[in-house]
Amino acid sequence: MNLPIFLTLLRILFIPGLVVALLTEFTGKELTAFIIFVLAAFTDSLDGIVARRRKQITAIGKLLDPIADKLLIASAFICLVQLGAVSAWMVVIILGREITVTGFRAIASSKGVIISASRIAKLKMLFESITIGLLILGEKYLGSFSILAQIGLWIVIVTAWTSAVEYYIKYGPFILSKESLE
Repeated sequence: MNLPIFLTLLRILFIPGLVVALLTEFTGKELTAFIIFVLAAFTDSLDGIVARRRKQITAIGKLLDPIADKLLIASAFICLVQLGAVSAWMVVIILGREITVTGFRAIASSKGVIISASRIAKLKMLFESITIGLLILGEKYLGSFSILAQIGLWIVIVTAWTSAVEYYIKYGPFILSKESLE
């Protein structure tokens, strides 16, 4: 196992700790959850940098990295819905995009095509990470600046669906062609 794959797997291993920190009542839970989330999100940037520098970009890495991202983001958003920090309908829209793009990737992969993350999808992940961090800290730590988390949610929704449309335009004809569906 190379270092980039290890970092991707480490991101997945942070998820149970994040869920426990978010959903268990204890003093300092917000800061603990924030630190866990930041460390997990940091591995997303780090694994790509290391893979490119060491020339360790692999097909499994290209497939596993977005799955780790989606698990982290979905887990955080679902917990934040439970805590009342974000509306469920917003999370359904965001996660609906994630499931749709994952489906596109799976179909493309079965045809030998690996769909790498687009620039707008990488921006979406950045906005998601910042927004989730702000939501975790909440009013307790941000005070009136917590409005930034709500603005961030709208930015995430716009970038999520913009990137979904981008993937559909670029890969939809191939993925949804008659030959691909048979």
